[in-house]
Amino acid sequence: MDISTKGKKEIGALGEKVAAEYLKRHGFSIRDRNVARKTGELDIVAEREDTLHFVEVKTNVADEFPDENAVNDDYDPSLNLHEMKIRRVARTGEWYVLENDWEGEWQVDGILVWLRRRDGMARVRYLPQIV
Repeated sequence: MDISTKGKKEIGALGEKVAAEYLKRHGFSIRDRNVARKTGELDIVAEREDTLHFVEVKTNVADEFPDENAVNDDYDPSLNLHEMKIRRVARTGEWYVLENDWEGEWQVDGILVWLRRRDGMARVRYLPQIV
């Protein structure tokens, strides 16, 4: 599937779908997606081993996957996981915990998704506890 004609929203939605599938394959259950409140949005709310995970997903389209050993890749989606964004996710996560009477542990995680332009193949990197 050539994704070069897809818009920014479509790319983001595809990246979130890839991230949700990744989490499921790694033992998470998906509780919610795209939860929006005044404080911000939660891309994915997942649960594993009695811990809620508020997962912020950052997606990038690339001609080729980045070399994990290279120092200067063209673009690193983790650059968009800046402190203000993470704080907003944590604040919205606090709201979610209160609203859903969650009494267990919770944390904010990140997932970076690279989508290869020519065929839509994905590479995923999970970043636990980014707060």
